[in-house]
Amino acid sequence: MTSTGIRLHAPAPGWSISADVVVVGSGVAGLTAALRCEAAGLTTVVVTKARLDDGSTRWAQGGIAAALGEGDTPEQHLDDTLVAGAGLCDEEAVRILVTEGPDAVRRLISTGAHFDTDDGGDIHLTREGGHHRRRIAHAGGDATGAEVSRALVEAVHARGVRTIENALVLDLLTDAEGRTAGVTLHVMGEGQHDGVGAVHAPAVVLATGGMGQVFSATTNPSVSTGDGVALALRAGAEVSDLEFVQFHPTVLFLGAEAEGQQPLVSEAVRGEGAHLVDGDGVRFMVGQHELAELAPRDIVAKGILRRMIEQGAEHMYLDARHFGADMWEHRFPTILAACRANGIDPVVEPIPIAPAAHYASGGVRTDSHGRTTVPGLYACGEVACTGVHGANRLASNSLLEGLVYAERIAADIAAGHGAEDLRVPEPVPEPERPAHPLLAAEARFTIQRIMTEGAGVLRSAESLARAADQLQQLHSEAREALDENGKTAEPGVDTWEATNLLCVARVLVAAALLREETRGCHWREDRADRDDANWRRHIVVRLNPDRTLAVGTTDTADFPPTRQHRPQEQ
Repeated sequence: MTSTGIRLHAPAPGWSISADVVVVGSGVAGLTAALRCEAAGLTTVVVTKARLDDGSTRWAQGGIAAALGEGDTPEQHLDDTLVAGAGLCDEEAVRILVTEGPDAVRRLISTGAHFDTDDGGDIHLTREGGHHRRRIAHAGGDATGAEVSRALVEAVHARGVRTIENALVLDLLTDAEGRTAGVTLHVMGEGQHDGVGAVHAPAVVLATGGMGQVFSATTNPSVSTGDGVALALRAGAEVSDLEFVQFHPTVLFLGAEAEGQQPLVSEAVRGEGAHLVDGDGVRFMVGQHELAELAPRDIVAKGILRRMIEQGAEHMYLDARHFGADMWEHRFPTILAACRANGIDPVVEPIPIAPAAHYASGGVRTDSHGRTTVPGLYACGEVACTGVHGANRLASNSLLEGLVYAERIAADIAAGHGAEDLRVPEPVPEPERPAHPLLAAEARFTIQRIMTEGAGVLRSAESLARAADQLQQLHSEAREALDENGKTAEPGVDTWEATNLLCVARVLVAAALLREETRGCHWREDRADRDDANWRRHIVVRLNPDRTLAVGTTDTADFPPTRQHRPQEQ
């Protein structure tokens, strides 16, 4: 794969360090990869956008899905995952996940993570949507992500892994042969180095998380601006299945005008017996699916939205008053506190909820070892598309995917890098003229509005075409200003983030417009049926050197090898 030559407008690096591996991101995937690389004797540097524990992982409430319980098997976990993925999971990738998952969880425990246990000392397992068995391990009731993050951060510190915090990664560096040579990054005044610098390394692991901030309302933290996907596209990597954005069904409704990160009400609440009801107290999911409230998330989100449309309501309700105060306080203390902080007491009243952007099932396309189409560039966690999630992620598979595929990446790097390969590569010099225009910081809110209105839970050819036109106008205006008079927005975190958001928004809308069917969490009101004959395949996108998108499809539901496939331009 040849690099596009496109890089963000930024000052030249004023400092640099070298390593064998640079990991970008500090969630479960990034820190697991870093710890395993360090254990293999590889000099490893972790770069993270905020503090080590400020990513999406610590917000995960539900838990980690794995076949750990009596009577459960990886095969049953595989079956549930394939059903949720609506025909687009890579079965081999899922098989890797469910067979290697239990031991990966045990290794996480040996790293220091403490999961809730029953009276006999065994891991307490709960159930979530799409699972036919109790297989969700959790910690602190509903604070699993926080505990996983704590354990991994402590391990990173204890083992002396070098970290650079408060650093926004900018672009991939490549050598004369097009191989990975490290990254450029901007440290935001509080890290080890200030300003723009570089980490030179022959292996880069992207673990930057999601892109939920492309929508107005999301469960993602403010740092989730699609930086990893945008970097990979500029580097020439392929991105797949970005149209499959999972909208979590039960997000605390804070008002129609609420923007930014919204409090999540974990699926585990429904797993313990909470009911979805409308304003009249009617359980509207009963009869829509055999699992009712525990149907896969896309089905529940659609059921909620349909009821909202039918009744002209802004939200529905989650009723768990029958839990009682003791269960709320001990099993779901985080959610209880979030609700009460917003004036709602779920012990005595139903919780107002509505779907909000939650998880990107697609991302940078990888193989079963986390390798992308750019030599030396790896991806894992939410930024990656391993094929595990297909058209809709099964609840609590995300932390497991981060664990399993991060370990596989570390093993691949360790196995594939002899003394000769571990030499620090010489990056190709950056172009003198900025190759990519930057958007003004306020464009972020324009992009979010466009995406929420045109590419949200319910989409159509008309809404997507309108969104595509509006996004193209933003892109064209910025490009024309740069091409005609060399002007672009001032380089900085806000303008880099806005530019990255526009990049991923354009890809998402292009893929959603091309996929003329309803499948998983991609819901086209004008194409209401699933169309396996024409669309049981993946959409693959790459960025051309002229900044246009090459959009194509795979021939089948299987992913081709990462080193060979190229999408056909349209």
